[in-house]
Amino acid sequence: MDGSTFGKFEDPAVTASGEDRATVALRDPQTLWFNTGTLCNITCANCYIESSPSNDALVYLTADEVSDYLAQLRDRRWSVREIAFTGGEPFMNPQMIEMARRPLEAGYKVLILTNAMRPMMRPKVQAGIEALVAEHEGRLTFRVSLDHHAAEVHDRERGAGAHARTVEGVDWLQSIGARLAVAGRIEMAESEAEARAGYAALFEARGWAIDALDPGRTVLFPEMDERAEVPEITTRCWSILGKSPREVMCSSSRMVVKRKGAERPAVLACTLLPYDRQFELGVTLEEAERPVALNHPHCAKFCVLGGASCSA
Repeated sequence: MDGSTFGKFEDPAVTASGEDRATVALRDPQTLWFNTGTLCNITCANCYIESSPSNDALVYLTADEVSDYLAQLRDRRWSVREIAFTGGEPFMNPQMIEMARRPLEAGYKVLILTNAMRPMMRPKVQAGIEALVAEHEGRLTFRVSLDHHAAEVHDRERGAGAHARTVEGVDWLQSIGARLAVAGRIEMAESEAEARAGYAALFEARGWAIDALDPGRTVLFPEMDERAEVPEITTRCWSILGKSPREVMCSSSRMVVKRKGAERPAVLACTLLPYDRQFELGVTLEEAERPVALNHPHCAKFCVLGGASCSA
């Protein structure tokens, strides 16, 4: 495969070396994501979506817009089991509690990604969360962003005191019986084994009911650097790597966003590429059923390779 950067990730149909680019079909949709807006209470050093207290490139979704897509799920007979919310910081959105309530009442599992800091800890929001946890025990999960188990490492990414404020939020979620998960960054750790050991020690010390060895409950993500040198994924790569397109995220999920100034939300192929318009599939779930060309470095590094090489 072509190892140079020249001409790569330009043509959605072919790679720089002239081979057929790999595509992924929506085969078994399991998760529908909603980006609640890019506003966040903090500015991180390396936020892939550039969330901050001033970035409103993706504006707040409403509960009624979420309900519209839940109706589309039923009409299209998608096999989605989970509705997930990300941001920005979801609890900045004034309708977050209602947005979570509606899919829970419709029978879906719900996942909320949060930094568990001040927006979540406002009394009115806490009251709403307590009610949801009490009414829908076991079907609502909070995945808390904790980049590293050590405060000094985490705070280099998110600002002084961020680790302590997040820990306080998780302590509160644990106290009300919420189902918890944590998301960290593998590049910030010495090794994955050492990272999981560090998280395990933190969880035990705080009394958090999270399994540090379960990759679904302690999720360690690679850093998403669009400038990283990665090979393009061709149709040959599936057999070379021994992988299936079914293992790639866009075969089982889509994300709804609302761009600033847009009349309606749009459906994206990928949660990791909110600004790249080639991954915007339309405004309806029906339009979003078409295949996705793996025409971005994230497709290779994050979703397909995961540290592997697809050179023959």
